[in-house]
Amino acid sequence: MNDATPTDLLADLMARLRAAREAAAADPFGDPVLLVALDLSRAIDEGRVGIEALAELAGRMAREAAQARAQRLAAYVGMGDDAAALAVVAARLVRPDPEDSPVPFAAFRDAVERTRFAAVFTAHPTFSMPLATGTALAEAAGGEALPEGLSHRPAPVTLEEEFAQAASAIARGRDALDALSAALFEAARANWGERALQLRPRPVILTSWVGYDTDGRTDIGWHDTIRLRLRMKRLQLARLAGRLEPLGACAAPIVARAREAEAAVAAQEAAAPAKPDAETTRAFALAMIDSREAALTTPDPLLALFPAAVDAAPDGEARLALAVQRAGLAAHGLALAHTHVRLNAAQVHNALRQRLGIAAAPEDRAARRGLLAEVNAALAEVEAVPLDFGSLLAEQASAVRLVMTCAQVIKHVDGSQPIRFLIAETETGYTLLAALWLAKRFGIADRVEISPLFETADALERGERVLEEALRSPHFRDYIRRHGRLCLQFGYSDSGRYVGQLAASYLAERLKIRLAEQMRRHGLEGVELVLFDTHGESIGRGGHPDSLADRFAYLSPPAARAALATAKLPLREETAFQGLDGYLLFGTDRLALATVARIAEHAFAVPGETNDPIYEEADWGTDFFATIRREMATLVEDPGYAALLGAFGPGLLDKTGSRPAARQSDTGGPARITHPSQLRAIPNNAILHQLGFLANTLHGLGAAAVAHPDNFADLAERSPRFARALAMARRAAACSDLGVLRAAVDMLDPSPWLDRAGFTKRPGRREALTAVSAALERLGLSAATRRMYRRLQADHQALRAAWPDLPAMPDRLVLVHALRLCLVQRLWLLAVSLPEFSPRHGATRDNLIARLLQLDVPPVLDLLGEIFPAVPDPSSGLDFGEPAGPREGASYAAEHAAIFVPMGRIFALVRECSAVISHEVGAFG
Repeated sequence: MNDATPTDLLADLMARLRAAREAAAADPFGDPVLLVALDLSRAIDEGRVGIEALAELAGRMAREAAQARAQRLAAYVGMGDDAAALAVVAARLVRPDPEDSPVPFAAFRDAVERTRFAAVFTAHPTFSMPLATGTALAEAAGGEALPEGLSHRPAPVTLEEEFAQAASAIARGRDALDALSAALFEAARANWGERALQLRPRPVILTSWVGYDTDGRTDIGWHDTIRLRLRMKRLQLARLAGRLEPLGACAAPIVARAREAEAAVAAQEAAAPAKPDAETTRAFALAMIDSREAALTTPDPLLALFPAAVDAAPDGEARLALAVQRAGLAAHGLALAHTHVRLNAAQVHNALRQRLGIAAAPEDRAARRGLLAEVNAALAEVEAVPLDFGSLLAEQASAVRLVMTCAQVIKHVDGSQPIRFLIAETETGYTLLAALWLAKRFGIADRVEISPLFETADALERGERVLEEALRSPHFRDYIRRHGRLCLQFGYSDSGRYVGQLAASYLAERLKIRLAEQMRRHGLEGVELVLFDTHGESIGRGGHPDSLADRFAYLSPPAARAALATAKLPLREETAFQGLDGYLLFGTDRLALATVARIAEHAFAVPGETNDPIYEEADWGTDFFATIRREMATLVEDPGYAALLGAFGPGLLDKTGSRPAARQSDTGGPARITHPSQLRAIPNNAILHQLGFLANTLHGLGAAAVAHPDNFADLAERSPRFARALAMARRAAACSDLGVLRAAVDMLDPSPWLDRAGFTKRPGRREALTAVSAALERLGLSAATRRMYRRLQADHQALRAAWPDLPAMPDRLVLVHALRLCLVQRLWLLAVSLPEFSPRHGATRDNLIARLLQLDVPPVLDLLGEIFPAVPDPSSGLDFGEPAGPREGASYAAEHAAIFVPMGRIFALVRECSAVISHEVGAFG
């Protein structure tokens, strides 16, 4: 086996695993994952397999997993003749029934000039692979061969890199939107001639919060937001000029004006301070003001040049190209994509506490009535104040500074399009009224769309009451009427991890359906509803795994759409494409075109499935999802669940964004996680992927299914809505295995390590195994994690009994978990061989061993390198003019060679396996 190729080694291990899984089917005490991990460990001990061979094996598995992921990506977006698909959508809008006459021109105009859907580009920590690998994977989805030698572990990503990746994906999305506009023009032209080119279609738009989302981030200052917003403007101007230059003389005036503005914006961007102080901020302000006219602050001067260009166009093809670019400019303004900013409700509350002296806590329900009265009184008296860039430099309150930033963008960058102002963790209407006061204070209430984010379980349960508190205010109702729309955001990260993904979807749908009655009650019929679903790109955070079409129908069920249509409430849907995982759907021109084609098909679809039997069985459905919620809530409060997530889970993950996965302890290293809330949502879910059991999607389903097994089976068969929800669980089950999870739990139990110590014959191994057992005893995680495991086991076994054809984890994914388990075990055996040393930098030997058991490896190795320097005596061999004395300064080259270097190599392989698992699951967190 020592000379075996990666192919041979993979085949040998796969055969061993299959045999172990077959044996385990008849042996309730067998654990195929641990058996294969132990076999592999013995092969390493005996020299039959080396670390190099395992590295090659991990590389081979990563390549195969990436290739399979590329194939799933192509199927997910439904890539085919998507230009023809857009033509079909456009033709159906002109003539819904091929046997009938075309719709009136005014009806077609209304259909295509109202935005129905927005794709929102977001950038949480989901940059789970290097950009080159993501690019290659996207190209492989289109049929290209996946190159050899790709790195699959994520690399650290900066704000600039996040923005660059988002901008590239958005640019491809804009090209696809041009194809949609062209299809709409062509279909209209065939019926109404050149009159059709008067239209400005914008049924689908793109928007972004990359560089503007300050919720939970400290690396984005006001200067970063304005600088990156200027870049979005420059990219839009450059794109417009580049698309029109080939048309020649007819478009030359537009091109010249766009290039002039592009140069002015580039100078403004270059003047943006990297670290603002009084002088650099003053210079930036003067650059913004002095070149304001040349840089443009609205697209109107450019749009005014198009009629003459159309008249001068030499042919119909040129006129079509001009009409398409005019539509894109009118739809997006002076930016490649619309702008979303985001912050937290607590920041808004703090701002008003400082500005108005409102001392009552918004979460204090006893004081809520008085609080709402105070803010309404303030709204009646608020007057706008002037604002300059110096105000931004001086302001300390983050919410005020963000509103000021929006005001300066509207004033100096682009005032043509509203800015969405998203507020996370909104759980009271006071938050919305407070945000409105801030917007009025700085004179931008008419250009800012205030939107609560309903993400926690309480917010989804009480969202209707939150809106009721805001809508009782005449100031907020007037604000909504002036905008003509009410914007709401729904999240699946916190709600999904606390109440379960399926229960979160049910709560969000129920809230959306109830909105119709609430809008009617407040006289807001005809006001557009903007429903923005933020979520992951696959299982775990609300993004449906089967197909893009299913994802849209899952997030916006036909019954909810029909209820809003019946209430005559225009609907705009928005959905997030998050980080590199999400940008893959726009990763090539073909993928972007397919994604936009699926969006267009959904946006113009007539709501169906409104007689779905799940709604006829409303009581059963309510009980079913309430059971999931109850069971998941109980699991979240189980100390063993937090212990499992925090034991070594964070150490399995490379950094995939700018935010830390968990808090740190005062003495260095990861702190003990005592509740899932101490982890961020994305790492929380990514750890579940890595531990091989997606509890946030699966747990509680067993209890819910066995309560009424006949109804469960019947509705799974007859209800499209219920079946679509269960498809989430089906995919989660294919990425989950109780045996893999049990192996992780066993790792934390001192007893199996002592059992192995009693069996081993290898010199020195008994002592090492005993030392690991003792270190785990000190961690004290086993009892709680075993109790928690039994909770998961009982529920999942009940689910498999009620749902016999639920898929199992495939062998290849099980093998990756087994390989990594073997590597972690060997790393722990090296950890307990650390030499003794005097306490240094607040660290003791036991402390460092505990951190290594938690896989906090890189910083520990750095510290060990200081404690045990490997550098030899620099004076060795030199003549200092006297007889040489003894050289007793310690050099620890032997410890580095035997312990520290192997530990680093093994840990790198552990993370390589994590990258393979991310490919197999198809998403990060």
